[in-house]
Parts: sequence; structure tokens; C-alpha cells
Amino acid sequence: MSETQPLVVVENLTKHFPVTSGLILQRKVGTVKAVDGISFHIDRGETLGLVGESGCGKTTAGRTLLALYPATSGRVTIDGKDVCKAKGKELLGIRRNAQMIFQDPYASLNPRWTVNAIVSESLRVHHLINNEKERAERVKELINLVGLSSRLVNRFPHEFSGGQRQRIGIARALASEPAFIVCDEPISALDVSIQAQVVNLLEDLQDKFALTYLFIAHDLSMVRHICDRVAVMYLGIIVELAEKNELYENPLHPYTQALLSAVPIPDPRKDRQRRRTILPGDVPSPVNPPSGCRFHPRCPLAQDLCKQEPPIWREAAPGHWVACHFA
Repeated sequence: MSETQPLVVVENLTKHFPVTSGLILQRKVGTVKAVDGISFHIDRGETLGLVGESGCGKTTAGRTLLALYPATSGRVTIDGKDVCKAKGKELLGIRRNAQMIFQDPYASLNPRWTVNAIVSESLRVHHLINNEKERAERVKELINLVGLSSRLVNRFPHEFSGGQRQRIGIARALASEPAFIVCDEPISALDVSIQAQVVNLLEDLQDKFALTYLFIAHDLSMVRHICDRVAVMYLGIIVELAEKNELYENPLHPYTQALLSAVPIPDPRKDRQRRRTILPGDVPSPVNPPSGCRFHPRCPLAQDLCKQEPPIWREAAPGHWVACHFA
């Protein structure tokens, strides 16, 4: 595939989960529209941030990209290969090139396996190194690469701190030498003092291996630090997407404005002077999302049109996309 083409292309991707009733004869009584028609691309070597409230579908989107969840509809291509249609060896090949760093370092590592077994699994599954001794040496290299001592490879996950466990998860993701990594809130479960270390490690690895990231996060300050572009997600859809500085300095969607108004500012005087946007109510249920614009029940700008017609996804400025009738 051409180096000028995006590495990852997502077109109208949806992921719905059935809601069932009954213990034995389960019947479908509804649908959770976790991801409901999102589209974006990620260029080679780029970091795209995906932000939004808890439950908006960020993690589901990341997992569906890698076919950890089968897509309900839509299309995902990674390096020109269709993820949604791939099966067997073809899907295995795609997963060698696309890995994931999971949110919870305490739950994502097998407690019965040593670090050597955890990191070397990818080398074994993809038949990258068949010699056991050579695999062990490669594991030590990867562990050193993420800032841990190679003397620790025979220990178990419970013997490590949260930050160390996340570094092991990063080493596991790097083992197959992927081009694309989904980082699913990789720092949210860590102490604040450790978060910056892990983010700096991810940036160093990206520079060294020309990695492409989808960085899912809550912390908007950290997203601005590490990402090139940012997509804002609300109730299963993307409502705004732009280059990071453009988005932070000129947010167009009311939801984006509300998120940014909640970001702490170090200067107390500036913090007191800025305008805050307090959203009323709670996020609606993805089982029965609102008609028209999904944000209209909480939007300070909502009018009758917003309740009736969903807004068109349009380019308000070069590279700045938004879905809002009045943005």
C-alpha cells in the first residue's frame, strides 16, 4: 500500500449488542447501539485521540477496529486489508500488524503466566521466532525496551506495580512488531506520577518504530500532549474531529466546548475568569438514543430542528469536521 495512503480507514462502522430477556429461551428485547456509524482515518505515524464520557463507545470502537468484537456493519481497513471480512490466517496476519494496549494492567495479564510467557506468546503464535532460547532473548530485549530489568522475566504479574504491569502490556503489544496500536486508556488506572512516564515511553517508541496510535482517553490535557488530531465521541457517534490545536482553541460543537471547559487550568485567576458550560441531566441510554441530534436533550443551543433531524457531518474549516446544525 502507498506510504501516502492512511494506514487505518474506518467507514460507517457500527457495533450493536442485543439486549435479551429470559434465562433459557432468550429473546431479543432491544439493542445497545454502542457504536453507531463512525468514520475517520489515521495516517501513518499519526496519533489520533478519541475522547468522550464513560459509556460513549470509545473502547467498543477500539476493539471493533481489531475485530475483537465483530462489527455489525461498516468497513475497517488496516494497511489496505479489510478487517471485518478477514478470517483465519488472514485475520491472524492483520492482528500481527495491529495490537492493543488494554486499560486495566491488573486484569489484562494472565496471573498464572510469567512475564516471559506473556510477552513471548505473540512470537510463538505468529511463528516469528521458533527457537525457545531465541524467544527468551527477544523477550529480554523487549522488557529492557520498556524500561524494566530483564532479570524480572520469570516473575508473575502480581509481583509488579500497576505502572510496571502496563509496561509489560506495552512490551507484549510490541512483540509482533506492529504498525498500528490501539491504546485503550493506557494511563487511566495508573497513579498521576506514573502516567507521564508511560506517555513519554509511548512517544519514544512511536519515534523509534514509526508506530501509529489510536489513543483512547479521558484526560484532555494528556490527549493534547500526545495526539496530532482529536475525535470527540458522544453516545456512539463522533460529533467533532480536528487537529488538536484547532480543536482546543476553536471548539465548534457544544459538547466539545463543555468538555474543554472542565479541564483544570493551573492559573487560579484565569480559571475563575473563564466561562464554564455545565451540562444538565445524564447521558441518554444507548438502547434508546434521542431522535434527531443525540445531544439535543443536554445542549444549550438546541432548537426544534435538533429534535427532528440528525445534523450532517460536514467540514466547517479545512480539516475541522463537526456534526451540529448551528456550529
